[in-house]
Amino acid sequence: MREPTEREARLLDAAVVTGGLGPRYAQPHREYHNLMHIEDVLLRIEELEPPLEHELSLALAAWFHDAVYQPGQDDNEDRSAYAAYDALEQVGADPELISEVVRLIRLTAEHDPEDDDLAGAVLCDADLAILAAAPDRYAQYATAIRQEYVHVTEADFRAGRAKVLRRFLDRPTIYHTAHGREHWEAAARANIATEIASLERSDE
Repeated sequence: MREPTEREARLLDAAVVTGGLGPRYAQPHREYHNLMHIEDVLLRIEELEPPLEHELSLALAAWFHDAVYQPGQDDNEDRSAYAAYDALEQVGADPELISEVVRLIRLTAEHDPEDDDLAGAVLCDADLAILAAAPDRYAQYATAIRQEYVHVTEADFRAGRAKVLRRFLDRPTIYHTAHGREHWEAAARANIATEIASLERSDE
């Protein structure tokens, strides 16, 4: 990815500050969905090399996609999209840019963009790139997710987590970009299968 223009950098910085993203991502319940995750998503977007015209909207969507994160709630993405809308409107962003950022954020609820949605594919794949991490890093991620759901009983967590993971395995492909399918797909499927097996063993 290219360096943002001065105007784009000012807009991004202003939106991050106006949206209160620093304090949001520092909330104590965020063991995984924190600033380290945002930094990783931004790096994975760079790795996926999106076209120039999508770079600013993707950067903004990456920053805001987990602005609201309450484990177990089903409206986190919608509320995050609204946080982005509000912050971007306050800093005077173009309405078309705001609309695109909101659209992209909402895609991270299901990670299932349309086949011709390149920007959506890039954001969704970047968000799920952790699934293809090296086994030790994946284990850290899985542990952090469990810590975010510390309020859920062990049995309920195992059942719910396994259900979510199986949905990924049931898809024709987890990733939507050619790069993701080539470089991440096999590792992600192996990691997920290993975690599901661990969850099922713990349930015996």
